[in-house]
Amino acid sequence: MKHIFESIRQHGGGPSPWLDKLTVVFKAMDAGYEQAAGQYGFVCRGCEENCCRSRFYHHTLLEYMAIYTGYSCLAAEERQQAVARASAYCRQQAEADAKGVAARAWCPLNAEGRCMVYELRPMICRLHGIPHELHLPGGKTIQGPGCDDCMAHHATEKHITLDRTSFYREMSVLEKAFRAALGTNGKFKMTIAEMIETF
Repeated sequence: MKHIFESIRQHGGGPSPWLDKLTVVFKAMDAGYEQAAGQYGFVCRGCEENCCRSRFYHHTLLEYMAIYTGYSCLAAEERQQAVARASAYCRQQAEADAKGVAARAWCPLNAEGRCMVYELRPMICRLHGIPHELHLPGGKTIQGPGCDDCMAHHATEKHITLDRTSFYREMSVLEKAFRAALGTNGKFKMTIAEMIETF
């Protein structure tokens, strides 16, 4: 996979037609999220359950490219700090896994409560927090709750869900085309910290 990462970094770090296409999908996600959140009157201001302390795995090479692009735009000192935090994050997760416990480590791109690459943050970072549903091929529907803060303090009489189906579908189509351009179809599963360690 190393050579694929090197190829992706050639696409990232600056203007890219792939990044332009991904940005269109991200904007659609943001609009859908804001509409659903607005119906709950929910505005994320951080909490103990903070999603930036959740171990999210990301599964698209497009998001790897987006994270690299955002990272490469940071000042040299900020990149160094992110690398140090990424190494600490990976150590903490490994130690927690060895003990069979959950680790609540901060994302290495979170600096003083703010995302350093906010405009290019991954899909799950954009969609987390609001009750959601996903319609799978074959007719099965998966539903998930919102975060504790949303459900405890912003409840409504009507259960409102954010339908993620179209977003996942658009990401899948774009990812397939991106992988075809790169000449790879291998599986990808990384945390942001693990991505940073490959930069």
